[in-house]
Amino acid sequence: MTLADLNAVPEERARAELRTCCASTRWVTEVAARRPYPRIDALVNVSDAALAVLSWDDVLEALAAHPRIGQRVTGGDRESAWSRREQSGMDTAGDDVRAALAEANAAYEARFGHVFLIFASGRSDVEMLAAARERLANDEATERRVVHGELTKIVRLRLERLFG
Repeated sequence: MTLADLNAVPEERARAELRTCCASTRWVTEVAARRPYPRIDALVNVSDAALAVLSWDDVLEALAAHPRIGQRVTGGDRESAWSRREQSGMDTAGDDVRAALAEANAAYEARFGHVFLIFASGRSDVEMLAAARERLANDEATERRVVHGELTKIVRLRLERLFG
């Protein structure tokens, strides 16, 4: 789909396409409503602004669509393909790193109540594991800011892949 396509399709189709980039209903509604976009940077700017004002519940809605880091994603849809590509640093991970990451994911979810979200593109398995362990030391407010930033980076990448 091109940016021109996004601008031209009916509202529901636009929302469906955007939802593959971010599963927050509030974000999807805001970004779809601001069409047409003359350039990808305009779309990204609107997206960033919409992400910046999401409530924590909106962020949690978006997080619910993300698999755990290190979890093998098998679906054939666009989001699954993106997750596999974004987490490709896990492709060569050994059993020891996978087990340690599973432990870190469980500890993180027990501490913060949601999936560990990281902009995984370009990161190795060891880097993602180190980040998960490091972020376990964050307080709730700090971690929420970090998650918000990671979500913003992921959404930017996905928008650029889809419409860039």
